[in-house]
Formats: sequence, C-alpha cells, structure tokens
Amino acid sequence: MFETPYDVIVRPLITEKSVGGSSQGKYSFRVHTDANKIQIKDAIERIYEVKVTKVNTLIVKPKPRRRGGKYRMGHTPVWKKAVVTLAAGNEIKLFESTE
Repeated sequence: MFETPYDVIVRPLITEKSVGGSSQGKYSFRVHTDANKIQIKDAIERIYEVKVTKVNTLIVKPKPRRRGGKYRMGHTPVWKKAVVTLAAGNEIKLFESTE
C-alpha cells in the first residue's frame, strides 16, 4: 500500500510535551491514518536508522471550529498520532545543535 517510508510518516511533532519525552526515548509523529504499528515501526527504523521497541498510536478527534462567520461551523481534520519508544542508546536528532 505504501511505496516509501515517507508515505507512512507525515511529519514529526515538535511540541513542548513531545520534546520533553525525547529524554525518555519517546518521539511523536503524525502518521498516515491507514498505517498500522508494524508499518510505522518499519518506516521509523528505515528513515532514522534506529531500533524501535514500542509503538503506541491514537486517533486525534476533530474539534469544532467556526468557519467564516457566526453560524457556519466546521471542524478540524481527523489525524493519527504515533508515539515511538526507542531502544536504549538510540536517539533521533530532531534539532541540530548550533554550538
């Protein structure tokens, strides 16, 4: 179904909470909604060349939003999030040090 690992992984999530989890070896990614845990694990291992021990996924539900006026209501899109735990000694360089 997916031709490359970049079709599975949409982008890394760079938030205050996810960057704090990187000290414990946990990294968050936005992934394709049809991807399963095995495909996510394989894609992360191939892209970043690390050993993945655990993958947790969740569906982020839509939130209501106003669109263009008082009475036109819409919602944010549904998307899938994956929290990947790496083996000890592995890390992903999301921010390159400028020092």
